[in-house]
Amino acid sequence: MADRHIASAAEALWRYHCIYDALAPSDVIVGLGSYDLRVAERCADLFHSGLAPKILFTGRSGHWTRDRFDRTEASVFARRAAERGVPADAILLEERATNIGENITHAARIVGADASAILVTKPQTQRRCFATAKKQWPEAATLVTAPLHGFAEQILPDFDERHLICEMVGDLKRILDYPDAGFQIPQQVPQPVMDAYRYLVTQGYTAHL
Repeated sequence: MADRHIASAAEALWRYHCIYDALAPSDVIVGLGSYDLRVAERCADLFHSGLAPKILFTGRSGHWTRDRFDRTEASVFARRAAERGVPADAILLEERATNIGENITHAARIVGADASAILVTKPQTQRRCFATAKKQWPEAATLVTAPLHGFAEQILPDFDERHLICEMVGDLKRILDYPDAGFQIPQQVPQPVMDAYRYLVTQGYTAHL
């Protein structure tokens, strides 16, 4: 990243969005569909570690995947998990959700309101996933995790640095706005993170707002 000020602001947002709960055995692993197949791989790794007997993949298509996959996000993720050795009878599919709120509410409907679940998403959407689950699936014992890598590794050949920063800016906007709409619990946003967010908006990283 050429501009050190943009790099610093992006890193501040990245650190804020990443949560990585300490994990414990649970009833189910819930893989939230997205453009990033490493989420499915992380789900498979957790399954093979014995953390849950089932994986539920949830997602139809969304902003980033409408033209990317030849089938639903859930189905594409299930195929990748199968390639990683997860047996078919351990995989459940939910193929209607088009956003994180629907991922969570449809998962709750399938596995039960009071289930325990490990929610697996992209690193930069962990906080939004956490806040949504606490609001939309409050009876469940939910933990949040993601693939284990940093900001630079999240950049993909067809999902470049600018797309990633725009996504983080947009998700912070949702963290600020969605509690009033009833979609998420409120989250404290430290001032340095707000400053970084506002700076990136002034620099034009607004495509996901």
